[in-house]
Amino acid sequence: MSTHSPTIRAQGVSKWFGSLVAVSDVTFDVGPGVTALLGPNGAGKSTMLRMLCGLARPSRGSVRVLGRDPRSDVGVTREIGLVPQQETVFEPLTAREFVRVCATLHGVEDADAAARRALGAVALDPDDRRRLPTYSKGMRQRVKIAQAIVHDPPVLVLDEPLAGLDPRQRAHMIELFHRLGDEGRCVVVASHVLEEVERFGSDVLVMAKGRLAASGDYHRIRDLMDDRPLRVRVRASAPRELAAALLREGVLVAARVDGEDGLVLDAADARTLARVLPPVARDQGVTLFEVQPLDEGLENVFRYLVER
Repeated sequence: MSTHSPTIRAQGVSKWFGSLVAVSDVTFDVGPGVTALLGPNGAGKSTMLRMLCGLARPSRGSVRVLGRDPRSDVGVTREIGLVPQQETVFEPLTAREFVRVCATLHGVEDADAAARRALGAVALDPDDRRRLPTYSKGMRQRVKIAQAIVHDPPVLVLDEPLAGLDPRQRAHMIELFHRLGDEGRCVVVASHVLEEVERFGSDVLVMAKGRLAASGDYHRIRDLMDDRPLRVRVRASAPRELAAALLREGVLVAARVDGEDGLVLDAADARTLARVLPPVARDQGVTLFEVQPLDEGLENVFRYLVER
């Protein structure tokens, strides 16, 4: 999915825990720049990221980072910066002390200066004397990002890095990720928020139920999502007349009356129904009170991508 030589390559990767299959036969290449790993909770994203960082061994298949096996080649792990979802590693240290320890463990020569630069990059004060347990969720999240970049790695793996951040902080972190990608680093960012991913960049990997559902340009994948079948509940002043008119337009697979003013509509695709519904209602003199998608959750969106 990139014109560059792949920085990360996964080939036929599966991971199971007893009878539970977390990742199933996933293959992809990722090159320099920002790539979003998108999928609902439980899709296998975190397990996939753990294998990319060498924290878990594939049950089948292979993972290569910079051409090396991150599980068996300890040296390559120094080339990776990881932002995990978990926060259990935090000790009662200041942010600078914590990031400085991380820099020291990575063999950075001037660990204190590196810690100051990393904290500055995430808009935190390196001279703040408060201890990490007193920080807000958003501040702790930014400390995790700082420790991931403190050793200047060519590969960054970030698992839901924007959780707990306010809109201004999110915008700043997304700008940072793009800057790192523009410098030639490989930045993989996992998220379950569709609108968030649109801001990361055009390269997207979509996971659902442990499988790779789609990969490539975000806008092409979003078009696939918008073209999926859709079930909608509509409240209207004349539901039977509205349903009949929509059926004549050929945009519905089925329609049924739901209460005095309700309809449940099964549409061929979401985009067509959204375009046709308002003018049809207007032409029929029908007032729309409510339009509510019944299968708009990410799990349903990704299930469609997996099963199509």
